[in-house]
Amino acid sequence: MSQEKVTYIGTGRRKSSVARVRLIGGTGKFFINNVPGESYLQFNPKYIGTSKSSLISLNLENNYDIYVNSFGGGLTGQSGAIGLGIARALCQASEDNRAVLKPMGLLTRDARVKERKKFGLHKARKAPQYSKR
Repeated sequence: MSQEKVTYIGTGRRKSSVARVRLIGGTGKFFINNVPGESYLQFNPKYIGTSKSSLISLNLENNYDIYVNSFGGGLTGQSGAIGLGIARALCQASEDNRAVLKPMGLLTRDARVKERKKFGLHKARKAPQYSKR
């Protein structure tokens, strides 16, 4: 009889990015959109650290294979979304993980998004130069 591996799912969002994360018990493989994670994040230590921060804080880097479907926004938003998705999936795996991740702020959804442009202005708040005459 084959032994099925348990899958934990978490969804993360940041700016305009969305990441659907699947954690499967394994050896620490990391794939984003079917591309190796380090390669997708351009080997940038900041992006990789943001993505894996919850796994590193729990010392579980090599216990789960991570498969991510990420879209929207840029690499900064996507790495933040992946980090939140992994943290939520780890809370599904064990309720004890929540007590460690919550005080570190890893379960908080960063609600900052780009402000919309207003009419009569160049950008969201940048006004045209004032001319007296």
